[in-house]
Amino acid sequence: MSESEARPTNFIRQIIDKDLAGGVHTTVHTRFPPEPNGYLHIGHAKSICLNFGIAKDYQGQCNLRFDDTNPEKEDIEFVESIKSDVNWLGFDWSGEVCYSSGYFDRLHGYAVELIEKGLAYVEELSPDEIREYRGTLTAPGKHSPYRDRTVEENLALFDKMKNGEFAEGKACLRAKIDMASPFMVMRDPVLYRVRFAHHHQTGDKWCIYPMYDFTHCISDAIEGITHSLCTLEFQDNRRLYDWVLDNITIECQPRQYEFSRLNLEYTVMSKRKLSQLVSENLVNGWDDPRMPTISGLRRRGYTPAAIREFCKRIGVTKQENTIEMSSLESCIRDDLNENAPRAMAVLDPIKLVIENFDGDIEHLSAPNHPNKPEMGERSIPFSREIWIEAEDFREEANKKYKRLVLGKEVRLRNAYFVKAERCDKDADGKVTTVYCTYDPETLGKDPADGRKAKGVIHWVSADAGVPAEIRLYDRLFTLPNPGAADDFAATINPESLTVVQGYVEPSLKAAVAEQGYQFERMGYFCVDRKDSTDDALVFNRTVGLRDTWAKIDG
Repeated sequence: MSESEARPTNFIRQIIDKDLAGGVHTTVHTRFPPEPNGYLHIGHAKSICLNFGIAKDYQGQCNLRFDDTNPEKEDIEFVESIKSDVNWLGFDWSGEVCYSSGYFDRLHGYAVELIEKGLAYVEELSPDEIREYRGTLTAPGKHSPYRDRTVEENLALFDKMKNGEFAEGKACLRAKIDMASPFMVMRDPVLYRVRFAHHHQTGDKWCIYPMYDFTHCISDAIEGITHSLCTLEFQDNRRLYDWVLDNITIECQPRQYEFSRLNLEYTVMSKRKLSQLVSENLVNGWDDPRMPTISGLRRRGYTPAAIREFCKRIGVTKQENTIEMSSLESCIRDDLNENAPRAMAVLDPIKLVIENFDGDIEHLSAPNHPNKPEMGERSIPFSREIWIEAEDFREEANKKYKRLVLGKEVRLRNAYFVKAERCDKDADGKVTTVYCTYDPETLGKDPADGRKAKGVIHWVSADAGVPAEIRLYDRLFTLPNPGAADDFAATINPESLTVVQGYVEPSLKAAVAEQGYQFERMGYFCVDRKDSTDDALVFNRTVGLRDTWAKIDG
Protein backbone atom coordinates (compact mmCIF):
# COMPACT_ATOMS: atom_id res chain seq x y z
CA MET A 1 0.00 0.00 0.00
CA SER A 2 1.24 3.49 -0.81
CA GLU A 3 1.74 6.24 1.75
CA SER A 4 -1.13 8.16 0.16
CA GLU A 5 -3.52 5.49 1.38
CA ALA A 6 -2.38 5.77 5.00
CA ARG A 7 -3.08 8.00 7.97
CA PRO A 8 -6.69 9.16 7.64
CA THR A 9 -7.99 10.79 10.80
CA ASN A 10 -11.16 9.87 12.69
CA PHE A 11 -12.51 9.83 16.22
CA ILE A 12 -11.06 6.38 16.94
CA ARG A 13 -7.56 7.46 15.97
CA GLN A 14 -8.00 10.51 18.16
CA ILE A 15 -8.86 8.24 21.10
CA ILE A 16 -5.78 6.11 20.40
CA ASP A 17 -3.57 9.20 20.17
CA LYS A 18 -4.89 10.36 23.54
CA ASP A 19 -4.41 6.92 25.13
CA LEU A 20 -0.82 6.71 23.92
CA ALA A 21 -0.02 10.28 24.94
CA GLY A 22 -1.53 9.73 28.41
CA GLY A 23 0.21 6.44 29.04
CA VAL A 24 -3.03 4.44 29.12
CA HIS A 25 -1.38 2.16 26.55
CA THR A 26 2.16 1.93 25.24
CA THR A 27 1.19 0.04 22.11
CA VAL A 28 -1.90 -0.64 20.01
CA HIS A 29 -3.42 -4.10 19.58
CA THR A 30 -6.62 -4.49 17.54
CA ARG A 31 -8.43 -7.48 16.13
CA PHE A 32 -10.75 -8.36 13.26
CA PRO A 33 -13.24 -10.91 14.67
CA PRO A 34 -15.58 -12.33 11.99
CA GLU A 35 -17.99 -15.18 12.61
CA PRO A 36 -17.26 -17.92 10.03
CA ASN A 37 -20.91 -18.25 8.99
CA GLY A 38 -20.65 -16.73 5.52
CA TYR A 39 -18.37 -14.85 3.15
CA LEU A 40 -17.16 -11.35 4.01
CA HIS A 41 -18.88 -8.39 2.34
CA ILE A 42 -17.92 -4.79 1.59
CA GLY A 43 -19.03 -3.76 5.10
CA HIS A 44 -16.43 -6.10 6.56
CA ALA A 45 -13.84 -4.48 4.29
CA LYS A 46 -14.44 -1.23 6.17
CA SER A 47 -13.71 -3.00 9.47
CA ILE A 48 -10.68 -4.79 8.00
CA CYS A 49 -9.19 -1.52 6.74
CA LEU A 50 -9.89 0.15 10.09
CA ASN A 51 -8.45 -2.55 12.36
CA PHE A 52 -5.49 -3.62 10.25
CA GLY A 53 -4.84 -0.06 9.09
CA ILE A 54 -4.64 1.24 12.65
CA ALA A 55 -2.27 -1.55 13.67
CA LYS A 56 -0.04 -0.81 10.67
CA ASP A 57 0.04 2.95 11.17
CA TYR A 58 0.79 2.71 14.90
CA GLN A 59 3.33 -0.12 14.49
CA GLY A 60 1.05 -2.30 16.59
CA GLN A 61 -0.60 -5.67 16.11
CA CYS A 62 -3.91 -6.88 14.69
CA ASN A 63 -5.25 -10.38 15.26
CA LEU A 64 -7.49 -12.32 12.92
CA ARG A 65 -9.85 -14.11 15.27
CA PHE A 66 -12.78 -16.28 14.36
CA ASP A 67 -15.60 -15.87 16.87
CA ASP A 68 -16.74 -19.42 16.24
CA THR A 69 -19.36 -20.10 18.92
CA ASN A 70 -22.23 -21.21 16.67
CA PRO A 71 -21.14 -24.48 15.02
CA GLU A 72 -24.48 -25.16 13.32
CA LYS A 73 -23.99 -22.21 10.95
CA GLU A 74 -20.21 -22.29 10.58
CA ASP A 75 -18.01 -24.05 8.08
CA ILE A 76 -14.32 -24.40 7.33
CA GLU A 77 -15.09 -23.06 3.81
CA PHE A 78 -15.98 -19.73 5.39
CA VAL A 79 -12.82 -19.77 7.50
CA GLU A 80 -10.62 -20.22 4.44
CA SER A 81 -12.50 -17.64 2.36
CA ILE A 82 -12.14 -15.03 5.11
CA LYS A 83 -8.40 -15.59 5.41
CA SER A 84 -8.09 -15.28 1.63
CA ASP A 85 -10.11 -12.04 1.56
CA VAL A 86 -8.01 -10.38 4.28
CA ASN A 87 -4.79 -11.26 2.45
CA TRP A 88 -6.19 -10.16 -0.91
CA LEU A 89 -7.10 -6.76 0.51
CA GLY A 90 -3.44 -6.32 1.36
CA PHE A 91 -3.31 -7.15 5.05
CA ASP A 92 -1.75 -9.84 7.22
CA TRP A 93 -2.52 -10.72 10.80
CA SER A 94 -0.19 -10.86 13.78
CA GLY A 95 0.96 -14.33 14.73
CA GLU A 96 -1.24 -17.36 14.20
CA VAL A 97 -4.93 -17.19 13.36
CA CYS A 98 -6.95 -17.11 16.57
CA TYR A 99 -10.20 -18.92 17.33
CA SER A 100 -12.57 -18.25 20.21
CA SER A 101 -13.02 -22.01 20.30
CA GLY A 102 -9.37 -22.19 21.34
CA TYR A 103 -10.44 -20.54 24.60
CA PHE A 104 -13.42 -22.81 25.36
CA ASP A 105 -11.73 -24.36 28.40
CA ARG A 106 -10.96 -20.95 29.88
CA LEU A 107 -14.42 -19.63 29.01
CA HIS A 108 -15.96 -22.57 30.85
CA GLY A 109 -13.76 -21.76 33.84
CA TYR A 110 -14.94 -18.15 33.87
CA ALA A 111 -18.57 -19.31 33.70
CA VAL A 112 -17.92 -21.49 36.77
CA GLU A 113 -16.35 -18.47 38.50
CA LEU A 114 -19.50 -16.40 37.90
CA ILE A 115 -21.63 -19.21 39.33
CA GLU A 116 -19.40 -19.45 42.40
CA LYS A 117 -19.76 -15.69 42.92
CA GLY A 118 -23.56 -15.99 42.74
CA LEU A 119 -23.60 -14.08 39.44
CA ALA A 120 -24.88 -16.84 37.15
CA TYR A 121 -27.55 -19.53 37.36
CA VAL A 122 -28.89 -22.45 35.36
CA GLU A 123 -32.22 -21.60 33.77
CA GLU A 124 -34.87 -24.18 32.90
CA LEU A 125 -37.52 -21.91 31.44
CA SER A 126 -38.16 -22.57 27.75
CA PRO A 127 -36.78 -20.07 25.20
CA ASP A 128 -40.31 -18.68 24.71
CA GLU A 129 -40.76 -18.27 28.47
CA ILE A 130 -37.39 -16.54 28.77
CA ARG A 131 -38.53 -14.02 26.15
CA GLU A 132 -41.83 -13.54 27.97
CA TYR A 133 -40.12 -13.00 31.33
CA ARG A 134 -37.66 -10.50 29.82
CA GLY A 135 -40.30 -7.77 29.57
CA THR A 136 -40.41 -5.01 26.95
CA LEU A 137 -38.70 -1.71 26.26
CA THR A 138 -41.33 -0.01 28.45
CA ALA A 139 -41.99 -2.73 31.05
CA PRO A 140 -39.37 -4.39 33.28
CA GLY A 141 -38.77 -8.12 33.22
CA LYS A 142 -39.57 -10.48 36.06
CA HIS A 143 -37.40 -12.96 37.88
CA SER A 144 -37.20 -16.55 36.76
CA PRO A 145 -38.39 -19.11 39.35
CA TYR A 146 -34.91 -20.69 38.98
CA ARG A 147 -32.99 -17.48 39.64
CA ASP A 148 -32.37 -18.05 43.36
CA ARG A 149 -30.90 -21.53 43.22
CA THR A 150 -27.88 -22.06 45.44
CA VAL A 151 -24.36 -21.95 44.13
CA GLU A 152 -24.06 -25.70 44.74
CA GLU A 153 -27.22 -26.43 42.74
CA ASN A 154 -26.08 -24.28 39.84
CA LEU A 155 -22.63 -25.85 39.75
CA ALA A 156 -24.15 -29.33 39.66
CA LEU A 157 -26.67 -28.39 36.97
CA PHE A 158 -24.07 -26.63 34.84
CA ASP A 159 -21.97 -29.78 35.06
CA LYS A 160 -24.97 -31.78 33.86
CA MET A 161 -25.29 -29.39 30.91
CA LYS A 162 -21.62 -29.90 30.09
CA ASN A 163 -22.02 -33.69 30.29
CA GLY A 164 -24.91 -33.72 27.83
CA GLU A 165 -27.61 -34.57 30.36
CA PHE A 166 -29.98 -31.82 29.20
CA ALA A 167 -31.66 -31.77 25.80
CA GLU A 168 -31.30 -28.70 23.62
CA GLY A 169 -33.56 -25.89 24.81
CA LYS A 170 -34.15 -27.48 28.21
CA ALA A 171 -31.45 -25.58 30.11
CA CYS A 172 -29.06 -22.66 29.69
CA LEU A 173 -26.74 -20.60 31.86
CA ARG A 174 -27.77 -16.99 32.51
CA ALA A 175 -25.95 -14.08 34.12
CA LYS A 176 -27.67 -12.69 37.21
CA ILE A 177 -27.68 -8.94 36.61
CA ASP A 178 -30.86 -6.82 36.62
CA MET A 179 -34.25 -7.78 35.21
CA ALA A 180 -35.40 -4.17 35.59
CA SER A 181 -32.50 -2.67 33.62
CA PRO A 182 -33.55 -0.20 30.93
CA PHE A 183 -31.08 -2.08 28.68
CA MET A 184 -32.54 -5.38 27.52
CA VAL A 185 -29.07 -6.87 27.10
CA MET A 186 -28.56 -6.62 30.89
CA ARG A 187 -31.73 -8.52 31.83
CA ASP A 188 -30.04 -11.76 32.82
CA PRO A 189 -28.56 -12.55 29.39
CA VAL A 190 -27.87 -16.14 28.37
CA LEU A 191 -24.18 -17.06 28.64
CA TYR A 192 -24.23 -20.75 27.56
CA ARG A 193 -26.69 -22.97 25.74
CA VAL A 194 -26.83 -26.68 24.93
CA ARG A 195 -26.01 -27.63 21.33
CA PHE A 196 -25.26 -31.15 20.16
CA ALA A 197 -23.36 -29.98 17.11
CA HIS A 198 -20.00 -30.92 15.61
CA HIS A 199 -17.56 -28.00 15.69
CA HIS A 200 -15.13 -27.40 12.83
CA GLN A 201 -12.27 -26.82 15.30
CA THR A 202 -13.12 -28.73 18.51
CA GLY A 203 -15.02 -31.64 16.99
CA ASP A 204 -17.43 -33.24 19.47
CA LYS A 205 -15.62 -32.23 22.66
CA TRP A 206 -18.35 -29.81 23.73
CA CYS A 207 -22.13 -29.93 23.81
CA ILE A 208 -22.42 -26.53 25.48
CA TYR A 209 -21.34 -23.42 23.61
CA PRO A 210 -20.83 -19.90 24.96
CA MET A 211 -22.84 -17.01 23.59
CA TYR A 212 -21.16 -14.35 21.47
CA ASP A 213 -21.44 -11.56 24.08
CA PHE A 214 -19.80 -13.70 26.77
CA THR A 215 -17.09 -14.98 24.45
CA HIS A 216 -16.14 -11.80 22.65
CA CYS A 217 -15.02 -9.67 25.57
CA ILE A 218 -13.08 -12.52 27.20
CA SER A 219 -11.35 -13.37 23.92
CA ASP A 220 -10.33 -9.71 23.59
CA ALA A 221 -8.93 -9.77 27.14
CA ILE A 222 -7.06 -13.05 26.65
CA GLU A 223 -5.39 -11.66 23.52
CA GLY A 224 -4.47 -8.35 25.14
CA ILE A 225 -6.57 -6.23 22.80
CA THR A 226 -6.29 -2.54 23.66
CA HIS A 227 -9.06 -1.11 21.48
CA SER A 228 -12.01 -3.34 20.61
CA LEU A 229 -13.71 -1.77 17.59
CA CYS A 230 -17.20 -2.80 16.53
CA THR A 231 -20.27 -1.36 14.84
CA LEU A 232 -22.97 0.71 16.47
CA GLU A 233 -25.49 -2.11 16.93
CA PHE A 234 -23.22 -3.37 19.71
CA GLN A 235 -23.33 -0.06 21.59
CA ASP A 236 -25.72 -1.29 24.29
CA ASN A 237 -23.77 -4.56 24.48
CA ARG A 238 -20.79 -2.60 25.76
CA ARG A 239 -22.47 -2.66 29.19
CA LEU A 240 -22.43 -6.46 29.18
CA TYR A 241 -18.90 -6.46 27.73
CA ASP A 242 -17.71 -4.42 30.72
CA TRP A 243 -19.83 -6.33 33.26
CA VAL A 244 -18.34 -9.69 32.31
CA LEU A 245 -14.76 -8.43 32.49
CA ASP A 246 -15.43 -6.60 35.77
CA ASN A 247 -16.68 -9.78 37.41
CA ILE A 248 -14.11 -12.38 36.39
CA THR A 249 -10.46 -12.73 37.37
CA ILE A 250 -8.60 -11.48 34.33
CA GLU A 251 -5.85 -8.91 33.99
CA CYS A 252 -6.50 -7.16 30.68
CA GLN A 253 -9.50 -4.81 30.50
CA PRO A 254 -10.03 -3.85 26.85
CA ARG A 255 -12.28 -0.93 25.94
CA GLN A 256 -14.97 -1.20 23.28
CA TYR A 257 -15.58 1.62 20.79
CA GLU A 258 -18.37 1.69 18.24
CA PHE A 259 -18.49 3.15 14.73
CA SER A 260 -21.24 3.23 12.10
CA ARG A 261 -21.58 0.23 9.85
CA LEU A 262 -21.48 0.52 6.08
CA ASN A 263 -24.84 0.69 4.33
CA LEU A 264 -24.69 0.65 0.53
CA GLU A 265 -27.58 1.43 -1.83
CA TYR A 266 -29.18 -1.32 -3.91
CA THR A 267 -27.72 -4.16 -1.88
CA VAL A 268 -28.01 -5.89 1.49
CA MET A 269 -25.36 -6.29 4.18
CA SER A 270 -27.11 -8.89 6.30
CA LYS A 271 -25.28 -12.22 6.26
CA ARG A 272 -28.62 -13.91 6.80
CA LYS A 273 -30.06 -12.30 3.68
CA LEU A 274 -26.91 -12.92 1.66
CA SER A 275 -27.00 -16.55 2.75
CA GLN A 276 -30.63 -16.75 1.63
CA LEU A 277 -29.68 -15.45 -1.83
CA VAL A 278 -27.12 -18.25 -2.09
CA SER A 279 -29.17 -21.08 -0.58
CA GLU A 280 -32.24 -20.28 -2.71
CA ASN A 281 -30.09 -20.03 -5.87
CA LEU A 282 -31.15 -16.43 -6.46
CA VAL A 283 -27.49 -15.76 -7.28
CA ASN A 284 -24.71 -18.04 -8.46
CA GLY A 285 -22.90 -18.51 -5.16
CA TRP A 286 -21.20 -16.27 -2.62
CA ASP A 287 -18.76 -15.02 -5.28
CA ASP A 288 -21.42 -14.06 -7.81
CA PRO A 289 -20.16 -10.73 -9.25
CA ARG A 290 -23.49 -9.12 -8.34
CA MET A 291 -22.96 -9.89 -4.65
CA PRO A 292 -21.44 -7.26 -2.31
CA THR A 293 -19.08 -9.91 -0.98
CA ILE A 294 -15.37 -9.26 -1.25
CA SER A 295 -15.00 -12.40 -3.35
CA GLY A 296 -17.87 -11.26 -5.61
CA LEU A 297 -16.32 -7.82 -6.08
CA ARG A 298 -12.97 -9.45 -6.75
CA ARG A 299 -14.47 -11.70 -9.42
CA ARG A 300 -16.21 -8.71 -10.96
CA GLY A 301 -12.89 -6.94 -11.35
CA TYR A 302 -12.63 -4.68 -8.33
CA THR A 303 -9.09 -4.19 -7.05
CA PRO A 304 -7.85 -4.18 -3.45
CA ALA A 305 -6.62 -0.60 -3.92
CA ALA A 306 -10.07 0.56 -5.07
CA ILE A 307 -11.81 -1.04 -2.09
CA ARG A 308 -9.27 0.43 0.33
CA GLU A 309 -9.74 3.83 -1.30
CA PHE A 310 -13.53 3.50 -0.95
CA CYS A 311 -13.18 2.72 2.76
CA LYS A 312 -10.88 5.72 3.14
CA ARG A 313 -13.31 8.05 1.35
CA ILE A 314 -16.39 7.08 3.38
CA GLY A 315 -14.46 7.48 6.62
CA VAL A 316 -15.18 6.30 10.16
CA THR A 317 -17.88 8.07 12.14
CA LYS A 318 -20.69 7.39 14.58
CA GLN A 319 -23.30 8.68 12.14
CA GLU A 320 -25.42 6.11 10.32
CA ASN A 321 -25.91 6.84 6.64
CA THR A 322 -26.30 5.08 3.32
CA ILE A 323 -23.58 5.37 0.70
CA GLU A 324 -24.48 5.75 -2.96
CA MET A 325 -23.37 2.96 -5.26
CA SER A 326 -21.72 5.57 -7.47
CA SER A 327 -19.23 6.27 -4.66
CA LEU A 328 -17.95 2.70 -4.82
CA GLU A 329 -17.96 2.69 -8.62
CA SER A 330 -15.99 5.93 -8.84
CA CYS A 331 -13.16 4.34 -6.85
CA ILE A 332 -12.72 1.41 -9.21
CA ARG A 333 -13.26 3.65 -12.23
CA ASP A 334 -10.47 5.98 -11.08
CA ASP A 335 -8.16 3.01 -10.45
CA LEU A 336 -8.80 1.31 -13.79
CA ASN A 337 -8.71 4.51 -15.80
CA GLU A 338 -5.18 4.97 -14.57
CA ASN A 339 -3.97 1.37 -14.65
CA ALA A 340 -6.05 -0.74 -17.06
CA PRO A 341 -4.60 -1.47 -20.51
CA ARG A 342 -6.89 -0.72 -23.44
CA ALA A 343 -8.36 -3.25 -25.84
CA MET A 344 -11.23 -3.47 -28.31
CA ALA A 345 -14.30 -5.68 -28.09
CA VAL A 346 -17.61 -5.68 -29.94
CA LEU A 347 -20.58 -6.72 -27.82
CA ASP A 348 -23.46 -6.45 -30.32
CA PRO A 349 -21.79 -7.21 -33.65
CA ILE A 350 -22.76 -6.45 -37.19
CA LYS A 351 -20.36 -7.04 -40.06
CA LEU A 352 -18.57 -4.27 -41.88
CA VAL A 353 -17.18 -5.29 -45.31
CA ILE A 354 -14.41 -3.05 -46.70
CA GLU A 355 -14.90 -3.62 -50.41
CA ASN A 356 -11.73 -1.92 -51.62
CA PHE A 357 -9.43 -3.70 -49.17
CA ASP A 358 -7.48 -6.45 -50.92
CA GLY A 359 -4.85 -8.83 -49.69
CA ASP A 360 -3.99 -10.51 -46.43
CA ILE A 361 -4.58 -9.39 -42.87
CA GLU A 362 -2.68 -6.21 -42.04
CA HIS A 363 -1.18 -5.84 -38.56
CA LEU A 364 -1.59 -2.41 -37.04
CA SER A 365 -0.05 -1.08 -33.83
CA ALA A 366 -2.00 0.47 -30.95
CA PRO A 367 -0.94 1.86 -27.55
CA ASN A 368 -1.92 -0.18 -24.50
CA HIS A 369 -2.64 3.07 -22.65
CA PRO A 370 -3.03 6.51 -24.28
CA ASN A 371 -1.23 8.32 -21.45
CA LYS A 372 1.35 5.73 -20.47
CA PRO A 373 3.82 4.92 -23.23
CA GLU A 374 5.73 2.76 -20.75
CA MET A 375 2.86 0.25 -20.98
CA GLY A 376 3.88 -0.48 -24.54
CA GLU A 377 1.92 -1.29 -27.66
CA ARG A 378 0.04 -4.24 -29.09
CA SER A 379 -0.57 -5.60 -32.56
CA ILE A 380 -4.13 -5.48 -33.92
CA PRO A 381 -5.07 -7.48 -37.05
CA PHE A 382 -7.01 -5.52 -39.67
CA SER A 383 -8.94 -7.37 -42.37
CA ARG A 384 -11.44 -6.90 -45.18
CA GLU A 385 -14.30 -7.94 -42.89
CA ILE A 386 -14.57 -6.56 -39.39
CA TRP A 387 -17.14 -6.43 -36.58
CA ILE A 388 -18.58 -3.15 -35.34
CA GLU A 389 -21.27 -2.37 -32.77
CA ALA A 390 -24.80 -2.39 -34.16
CA GLU A 391 -25.48 0.93 -32.43
CA ASP A 392 -22.54 2.50 -34.27
CA PHE A 393 -24.34 2.46 -37.62
CA ARG A 394 -27.48 4.18 -38.86
CA GLU A 395 -28.81 4.65 -42.34
CA GLU A 396 -29.84 8.19 -41.46
CA ALA A 397 -29.03 10.35 -38.45
CA ASN A 398 -28.98 13.95 -37.23
CA LYS A 399 -25.82 15.94 -36.61
CA LYS A 400 -25.59 14.85 -32.98
CA TYR A 401 -24.94 11.25 -34.03
CA LYS A 402 -21.15 10.93 -34.22
CA ARG A 403 -20.85 7.44 -35.68
CA LEU A 404 -21.18 5.70 -39.04
CA VAL A 405 -23.97 6.86 -41.37
CA LEU A 406 -24.62 5.97 -45.01
CA GLY A 407 -22.58 8.29 -47.18
CA LYS A 408 -20.50 9.56 -44.25
CA GLU A 409 -17.02 8.78 -42.91
CA VAL A 410 -15.75 7.74 -39.47
CA ARG A 411 -12.35 6.69 -38.26
CA LEU A 412 -11.85 3.13 -37.09
CA ARG A 413 -9.93 3.31 -33.81
CA ASN A 414 -6.15 3.05 -34.42
CA ALA A 415 -6.86 2.47 -38.14
CA TYR A 416 -8.38 4.13 -41.21
CA PHE A 417 -11.23 6.33 -42.38
CA VAL A 418 -14.15 4.28 -43.73
CA LYS A 419 -17.21 5.47 -45.65
CA ALA A 420 -20.50 3.55 -45.53
CA GLU A 421 -21.96 2.88 -48.97
CA ARG A 422 -24.92 0.50 -48.48
CA CYS A 423 -26.23 -2.19 -46.13
CA ASP A 424 -28.07 -5.53 -46.00
CA LYS A 425 -30.99 -6.27 -43.70
CA ASP A 426 -32.72 -9.41 -42.50
CA ALA A 427 -36.44 -10.21 -42.84
CA ASP A 428 -37.20 -8.10 -39.77
CA GLY A 429 -35.46 -5.06 -41.18
CA LYS A 430 -32.45 -5.35 -38.89
CA VAL A 431 -29.12 -4.37 -40.42
CA THR A 432 -26.79 -7.37 -40.72
CA THR A 433 -23.98 -6.13 -42.97
CA VAL A 434 -22.63 -2.72 -43.90
CA TYR A 435 -20.54 -2.26 -47.04
CA CYS A 436 -17.97 0.49 -47.07
CA THR A 437 -14.75 1.75 -48.61
CA TYR A 438 -11.63 2.84 -46.78
CA ASP A 439 -8.99 5.46 -47.42
CA PRO A 440 -5.57 3.73 -47.24
CA GLU A 441 -3.84 7.11 -46.81
CA THR A 442 -5.44 7.80 -43.40
CA LEU A 443 -3.56 5.43 -41.11
CA GLY A 444 -2.42 7.60 -38.22
CA LYS A 445 -3.18 10.85 -40.05
CA ASP A 446 -6.07 12.89 -41.44
CA PRO A 447 -6.77 13.08 -45.20
CA ALA A 448 -4.64 15.51 -47.20
CA ASP A 449 -7.74 17.33 -48.45
CA GLY A 450 -8.80 18.23 -44.89
CA ARG A 451 -11.87 15.97 -44.64
CA LYS A 452 -13.10 15.35 -41.09
CA ALA A 453 -14.58 12.13 -39.77
CA LYS A 454 -17.89 12.26 -37.92
CA GLY A 455 -16.41 10.26 -35.06
CA VAL A 456 -14.30 7.30 -33.99
CA ILE A 457 -15.66 3.79 -33.53
CA HIS A 458 -14.04 0.60 -32.28
CA TRP A 459 -13.93 -2.68 -34.17
CA VAL A 460 -12.57 -6.23 -34.21
CA SER A 461 -11.30 -8.23 -37.17
CA ALA A 462 -13.89 -10.81 -38.26
CA ASP A 463 -11.08 -13.11 -39.42
CA ALA A 464 -8.88 -12.91 -36.32
CA GLY A 465 -11.29 -11.79 -33.60
CA VAL A 466 -11.96 -14.20 -30.72
CA PRO A 467 -15.53 -15.13 -29.71
CA ALA A 468 -16.25 -14.33 -26.07
CA GLU A 469 -19.13 -14.44 -23.63
CA ILE A 470 -19.62 -11.00 -22.11
CA ARG A 471 -21.51 -10.66 -18.83
CA LEU A 472 -23.03 -7.24 -18.21
CA TYR A 473 -23.84 -6.62 -14.56
CA ASP A 474 -26.22 -4.08 -13.08
CA ARG A 475 -27.44 -3.42 -9.55
CA LEU A 476 -28.76 -6.55 -7.86
CA PHE A 477 -31.97 -4.95 -6.54
CA THR A 478 -34.49 -2.48 -7.94
CA LEU A 479 -34.88 -0.59 -4.64
CA PRO A 480 -32.24 1.58 -2.95
CA ASN A 481 -33.01 -0.13 0.38
CA PRO A 482 -34.11 -3.69 -0.43
CA GLY A 483 -33.63 -4.80 3.18
CA ALA A 484 -36.60 -2.65 4.21
CA ALA A 485 -38.98 -4.46 1.84
CA ASP A 486 -41.40 -7.07 3.19
CA ASP A 487 -39.77 -9.58 0.85
CA PHE A 488 -36.35 -8.33 -0.14
CA ALA A 489 -35.88 -11.22 -2.58
CA ALA A 490 -38.89 -9.99 -4.56
CA THR A 491 -36.99 -6.79 -5.35
CA ILE A 492 -34.18 -8.53 -7.23
CA ASN A 493 -33.48 -6.77 -10.51
CA PRO A 494 -34.37 -9.16 -13.40
CA GLU A 495 -31.81 -7.31 -15.53
CA SER A 496 -28.99 -7.56 -12.99
CA LEU A 497 -27.19 -9.89 -15.40
CA THR A 498 -27.29 -9.75 -19.20
CA VAL A 499 -25.18 -12.20 -21.18
CA VAL A 500 -24.15 -11.38 -24.75
CA GLN A 501 -21.93 -13.10 -27.29
CA GLY A 502 -19.33 -10.80 -28.78
CA TYR A 503 -15.83 -10.68 -30.19
CA VAL A 504 -12.60 -9.44 -28.66
CA GLU A 505 -9.27 -8.61 -30.26
CA PRO A 506 -6.86 -11.58 -30.22
CA SER A 507 -4.49 -9.96 -27.70
CA LEU A 508 -7.13 -10.71 -25.08
CA LYS A 509 -6.57 -14.45 -25.44
CA ALA A 510 -3.66 -13.78 -23.09
CA ALA A 511 -5.81 -11.80 -20.62
CA VAL A 512 -4.80 -12.43 -17.02
CA ALA A 513 -7.36 -13.08 -14.29
CA GLU A 514 -7.90 -10.03 -12.06
CA GLN A 515 -6.29 -7.73 -14.60
CA GLY A 516 -8.78 -5.06 -15.59
CA TYR A 517 -9.05 -3.93 -19.21
CA GLN A 518 -10.80 -0.97 -20.71
CA PHE A 519 -12.82 -2.16 -23.67
CA GLU A 520 -12.63 1.09 -25.57
CA ARG A 521 -15.92 3.03 -25.47
CA MET A 522 -17.65 0.12 -23.66
CA GLY A 523 -16.40 0.09 -20.07
CA TYR A 524 -14.00 -1.83 -17.84
CA PHE A 525 -13.92 -5.62 -17.98
CA CYS A 526 -11.97 -8.56 -16.60
CA VAL A 527 -11.67 -12.25 -17.37
CA ASP A 528 -14.00 -14.28 -15.19
CA ARG A 529 -11.60 -16.04 -12.84
CA LYS A 530 -13.96 -18.99 -12.39
CA ASP A 531 -15.63 -19.77 -15.72
CA SER A 532 -13.27 -18.47 -18.41
CA THR A 533 -11.02 -20.97 -20.22
CA ASP A 534 -8.53 -20.76 -23.08
CA ASP A 535 -11.15 -22.23 -25.39
CA ALA A 536 -14.13 -20.26 -24.09
CA LEU A 537 -13.36 -16.73 -22.93
CA VAL A 538 -15.72 -15.09 -20.45
CA PHE A 539 -15.46 -11.44 -19.48
CA ASN A 540 -17.28 -9.61 -16.69
CA ARG A 541 -18.10 -5.93 -16.89
CA THR A 542 -16.70 -4.30 -13.78
CA VAL A 543 -18.09 -0.82 -14.33
CA GLY A 544 -19.05 1.50 -17.16
CA LEU A 545 -16.91 4.36 -18.38
CA ARG A 546 -19.23 6.93 -16.85
CA ASP A 547 -21.47 7.24 -13.81
CA THR A 548 -24.94 6.25 -14.99
CA TRP A 549 -26.45 6.05 -11.49
CA ALA A 550 -27.17 9.75 -11.03
CA LYS A 551 -29.00 9.86 -14.36
CA ILE A 552 -31.11 6.80 -13.49
CA ASP A 553 -31.85 7.88 -9.93
CA GLY A 554 -32.51 11.50 -10.78
